[in-house]
Amino acid sequence: MKIWYQSMTKVSAWPAYNTALRSVLASVADPHTQIEVHGIEKRGGVGDQYRYLEFIETQEVLDNVERATQQGFDAFLIGNICDPGLREAREITDMPVIGLGETSSHIASLMGGNFSVVTGSPKHVPRIVENFQRYGHTPRIHSARSMQMIRLVDLDQGFSDPAMGQALIERFLSQVDTVCDEGAEVIVPAVGVLMVLLARENIYTGGKMKIPIVNGVKALVKMGEMAVQLRASMGQAWTSRRCTYQQPPPSQLAEIRHHYGEVYSTLPNPLLNPLLKESS
Repeated sequence: MKIWYQSMTKVSAWPAYNTALRSVLASVADPHTQIEVHGIEKRGGVGDQYRYLEFIETQEVLDNVERATQQGFDAFLIGNICDPGLREAREITDMPVIGLGETSSHIASLMGGNFSVVTGSPKHVPRIVENFQRYGHTPRIHSARSMQMIRLVDLDQGFSDPAMGQALIERFLSQVDTVCDEGAEVIVPAVGVLMVLLARENIYTGGKMKIPIVNGVKALVKMGEMAVQLRASMGQAWTSRRCTYQQPPPSQLAEIRHHYGEVYSTLPNPLLNPLLKESS
């Protein structure tokens, strides 16, 4: 099984984190699962809590979905809590595309009657809550809090400086204590980098009641593996092509590509198969 893990970080800006990320992914993957980690290489990779910057990075994510499809990957994992490009990616490939945010919220809903979200940056709070509401979890969202970090790339120091790492964890756990006292049953650390830091330190519970802390990065890998295996057992059926993830009909591809360029590159070229021209 070959899985593409898409990080939204630029390796040069997050060197310690990327080393730790690979270690965590290797520790949870099945023996026969091959995971390739790819970061942001073109524009960005340091500030995707801002919607405009996330938008810029998302195009590279979608380009990589097409690359992964053409290179024969079995699944594409978006390792960012905001799931940039998730719905668009599902429209352009048949392989399972799984997002960190969607996975984390679904897993949290299986672990308790409600869950609280603790983000790194306050800027992330409305974006993540919007997504979780879109995923149908509005009744389960207990609360959303933040570690009040403005420059998220500072989290990288937590992997190379033990004192900084401990300080970041304590900063997170103080928020866990608060929401636990207020009735939260499960915690979602809503930043992938923090999930990796917690996994490295084997922290999976928090608060006075020791409530579960979802490690979405680990869950994302297992969800990707499960999706590949389940798809194989169901005759390769996976993404519905009705409405939400419907693709352009072959009869319109030439026109669309004339105006947009080589989009939907994973779809067959109708010019090479006259029978496709007649379908709609």
